[in-house]
Amino acid sequence: TLIDNGHAYMAKDGTVYFRVKSFDGYGKLSHKNIDELQSGFREIKVTGEDGKEDSNDFVLWKPKKDGEPYWDSPWSKGRPGWHIECSVMSKKYLGDQIDIHGGGEDLIFPHHENEIAQSESASGKSFANYWMHNAFLNIDNKKMSKSLGNFFTVRDISEKYDLQVLRFFMLSAHYRSPLNFSAELMEASKNSLERILTGVENLRDVQKKNNSSPITDAELSNLEMAKVLKDKFVAAMDDDFNTADAISAIFELIKLSNTSLNENSTLEYANGLLNIIEPLCDVLGIITERKTEILDSEIEDLIEQRTQARKNKDFALADKIRNDLLDRGIVLEDTREGVKWKRS
Repeated sequence: TLIDNGHAYMAKDGTVYFRVKSFDGYGKLSHKNIDELQSGFREIKVTGEDGKEDSNDFVLWKPKKDGEPYWDSPWSKGRPGWHIECSVMSKKYLGDQIDIHGGGEDLIFPHHENEIAQSESASGKSFANYWMHNAFLNIDNKKMSKSLGNFFTVRDISEKYDLQVLRFFMLSAHYRSPLNFSAELMEASKNSLERILTGVENLRDVQKKNNSSPITDAELSNLEMAKVLKDKFVAAMDDDFNTADAISAIFELIKLSNTSLNENSTLEYANGLLNIIEPLCDVLGIITERKTEILDSEIEDLIEQRTQARKNKDFALADKIRNDLLDRGIVLEDTREGVKWKRS
């Protein structure tokens, strides 16, 4: 389609390039000007790009090199370019138009810019309604990367913290702002999350007392204030997913609850507050149900089941048991002496 409508062309070596100047909207995401890009490029193209009409043009299909995997195509035996792979996957699973497209801020140009150009040139439709580009997670104010040796995985984190704490830590800053990781900040996030869980727990304790007395005027007034704070949460999320301010609204709700509850609090009041607080927590993925403490005997039994599953080469079951335990805060370590476990 792109070749037929003049947006792409094939070079003599079988490479297919996208003709950037054919797409009037190029640069609208990154706010880059094609003419400025042109002046910044080398006039002499690198080896293998002699067939380009313009130095801004990018690869859609590349001929294979010796030893590389390849597919047959009308142009050459080769493989798709990086940018077109993403557009094709998006079209296959989501259609020509999508609501939200996300990615790291380093992908805005050229990757996402090129996705827009090729997708909209092929479909004639707007590609994505909203773009969300997250900033980087830094370690000691340096970008996390394997090359710097400061790289760790989610599983590594789970050995020290409940993954809810990690999620809460991530939500504590706007997604477009850099976030610096440290043990101190993780501990602060753990304590902050505990404040919310304890506040919800206090409300559930009032529910259990089942005080069916009529709701008081003071409680009705507090519920009106709670609705105002709910609106504050919604406004924060409407403001480019400002999760930091949204969490602040939840803390205000918890404070309102904690300072107003007493032995005479009514069931209707507790229900009213929970009906506001819990859905907001759910929006952010904050699980307000505390994990049931798993007994040592249960852990040992599940480890034995996993060991048998591995002996039977039922690795799917073995992985499921390991992940189920991890979800409950139990970390397994396979050693020469057998399986060791600890609570995260």
